[in-house]
Amino acid sequence: MKKHYNIIIAGAGGIAEAVALLLNEWSELTPTIFIGDRNLSKAQNVAQWIQEGTTKPSFIKAYHLPENGISDEMKAIFDQGNIILDCLPGSQAPRIAQFAKEYELHYANLTEYVSETEKIMTLAKTAKTAFILQTGLAPGYIDLLAHGLFQQFCNDFKVNTVDKLELKVGALTMHAVAPHFYGFTWSPVGVATEYLKDTIVLRNYIKTTLPSLSERATIIIEGIAYEEDLTSGGAADLPDALIGKVNSLSYKTLRFPGHYAWVEEQISNFEHSSDRIKQLQQKMESVIPHIEDDQIVLYAAVEGKDAEGVLRRREIAKRILSLKVGKNQLRAIQTTTAAPLAQAAQLLLEGNYSGILLQSQIDPFLFLNGKFITNVYGKF
Repeated sequence: MKKHYNIIIAGAGGIAEAVALLLNEWSELTPTIFIGDRNLSKAQNVAQWIQEGTTKPSFIKAYHLPENGISDEMKAIFDQGNIILDCLPGSQAPRIAQFAKEYELHYANLTEYVSETEKIMTLAKTAKTAFILQTGLAPGYIDLLAHGLFQQFCNDFKVNTVDKLELKVGALTMHAVAPHFYGFTWSPVGVATEYLKDTIVLRNYIKTTLPSLSERATIIIEGIAYEEDLTSGGAADLPDALIGKVNSLSYKTLRFPGHYAWVEEQISNFEHSSDRIKQLQQKMESVIPHIEDDQIVLYAAVEGKDAEGVLRRREIAKRILSLKVGKNQLRAIQTTTAAPLAQAAQLLLEGNYSGILLQSQIDPFLFLNGKFITNVYGKF
């Protein structure tokens, strides 16, 4: 950030604390940060954690963010803010986006929830400020990486269409044990949701939906074998943007071998229920531990024939571990999710945007080479 801004963060969880620390530590001119949560003491603890963990002067204020309604304190903060970074559960996203519209604030969120995203797109059509949606790791960074790879491939090989565009991300532990071969590094409800909601893909150049966990395969990345399968949400708006340009586009989640078979076994044992997501979440949480020591493995690839008819493939793979920012050690899931959110904030605050800005509408080369992104992911 080259100017001073007032940045409002909704939520005080692991991603909220990470994005606040990144903004404080890596901005050229330190912003004022307001961090709010329904539990005020939690927000206060995060503010103190950042103040004690940064190497720069900090201007951080905690505030109470109730689940419903708006307080006088919130009104005063919204009146002086420039942007809201929404780190709350996806179900809260339309409410926070409505505040952004009413108070003429820019807005960026992380959620992969499709129906909530559609609601925000409707309300933001007439907004004077800009709304970047789904700007975390997946959806988010992986979509910009894949889109940039697609554009680069078409430009270099002088084509307009490709056969395949593949996006794959795994938030994984360093080790995994039977029978589930997994450990939680982020939201259990998010994991259950992506396993059970349908996924949007391109097949034969046309957008369609497929059941999650319906196309399992094995992939070797840097010599390590992983399982991949379809999951919901990670493709963002690329299936819409690339209709007619990509024959097959899929987002898949990476897991250690054996995990998906265990998940399918649990699902097959469920009684018929209208809330299978809750059932799966509860089952997983009863036997799968939460683990702090994590890694992010990601992979993007584009394949197709060049102008001479030669089959070509380009791939990018990254493995990202925990990172020390200031005096604090952040987990891999924190930095890889928070960095795109911070980069989105800079893009909106220093650009000239209004209305909805979807992942396919962001210049991938500008975004992927921004300071917040390159400090975590390296340059594109």
